[in-house]
Amino acid sequence: MKKINICKSCLIIFLLVLDVTASSVEVLKETSNAFKTIAKDALPAVVFIDVEKTVEVESQATHPFFRNDPFFDQFFGRGWRQFDQEPEKRERKQQGQGSGFIISSDGYILTNSHVVDGATRITVTLADDTKYDAKLIGADPKTEVALIKLNDGDNLPIVELGDSDKLEVGEWVLAAGSPFGLSQSVTAGIVSALGRDSTQIAEYGNFIQTDAAINPGNSGGPLLNIYGKVVGINTAIITRSGGNMGVGFAIPINQAVSIKDQLITNGKVSRSVLGIYIQNVNDELAKSFGFENNNGILISDIIADSAAEEAGLQGGDIIIEFEGEPAGKLGSFRNKVAATPPNTKVKLKIFRDGKFSNVNVITRAMDSLTINDVSKEVSDTLNKIGITVTGLDSEEAKALSLKEEDGVLITEVEEGSASWRAGIQPGQVITSVNRQPVSNIEEFSKAIDDSMDNEQVLFLISDGSGSRFVVIKLEK
Repeated sequence: MKKINICKSCLIIFLLVLDVTASSVEVLKETSNAFKTIAKDALPAVVFIDVEKTVEVESQATHPFFRNDPFFDQFFGRGWRQFDQEPEKRERKQQGQGSGFIISSDGYILTNSHVVDGATRITVTLADDTKYDAKLIGADPKTEVALIKLNDGDNLPIVELGDSDKLEVGEWVLAAGSPFGLSQSVTAGIVSALGRDSTQIAEYGNFIQTDAAINPGNSGGPLLNIYGKVVGINTAIITRSGGNMGVGFAIPINQAVSIKDQLITNGKVSRSVLGIYIQNVNDELAKSFGFENNNGILISDIIADSAAEEAGLQGGDIIIEFEGEPAGKLGSFRNKVAATPPNTKVKLKIFRDGKFSNVNVITRAMDSLTINDVSKEVSDTLNKIGITVTGLDSEEAKALSLKEEDGVLITEVEEGSASWRAGIQPGQVITSVNRQPVSNIEEFSKAIDDSMDNEQVLFLISDGSGSRFVVIKLEK
């Protein structure tokens, strides 16, 4: 029998490999067990939301080409014209679905505003297939947060809320929900990035980016950390295929809780402003102000009689901190101010003339009304022409080189609408209606109301680089 000689070093290496392999398997087992525990604990509180909406559509009508051709009279006889009618408006039911999660034993549920927007009926299905009718408590499209409540329900399973401020890039997270209607689904990934404030998903928000698979139907479901606590609300994806491509976004739960509390207390969300024109600090600006880095927000101007003027802030001040936290870039800072309840004292750390100091400012309510604040007739007219508008705040006006009293901001344009066909886009400002200047929602609403008997309305549109007149046909 041939004797095999194995060197001591080779044997040591072999044993180390075996040990590493065994250790890796144990790590995988622990990870798998953690995921199983999270799913077992959290999924009973994850719900499927089915909504019904009533939408207005046009009935079929004979094309004008056929309507005017005598050939069809000869072929079908003149009686066929009884079916030749102008398009009529009619209502039809439209279904929608999404996800949500129960945060209280009596049936409060957090979800996305676009999941329940316009719903005439909301049905919630729990993990055990029990169905409940639900009502909308409130929604905030500007952050994509909505709160609904089961009409009856008691001793319901809940999921614990975590602290999204403690999230770090690289952490494991799980996305739960009902992708493509497949309820009680869980996917795993990591936190890819934090503080995404330029996603255009919502007007306000610093989104969590994750590669955990999020697909249609996941909207409104929870994003969970490794302790099974909710750190975000799954909201949107960036995709070229219609499905998951590894870039998903979730609303930080701390922001959602703040919105939720206001919806429960007031039924709406109030936001704050300081009354300042601001811009990011780049290297050149930092050098010119004697500032050592570019981490700050530069105040370029102060609005008269504002909270900022009352507090003694000045143009040229650089804001370093907001309530003890770094001010961040413009979008992040704007979100922090807006998320603060009006009439709240906040502490700013500023840099002025080579010195640092603290300034207390009492925030004021943002004076902007939405389409919901106009009359039903005006609202219907705006829906027909395909736009949503809001008041213009100081930062938006500054970005467009306008004054705050220069008009109303277009926030949405419905694809295929008369406004869309006329080239109107979100972010533009309507400064006059039928050659009458409008400086706020009230004046705009009155001008639209005065135009309802006309066949068209004339808008003066500005986008900061120039202005142009646009004619919009009014449907009867």
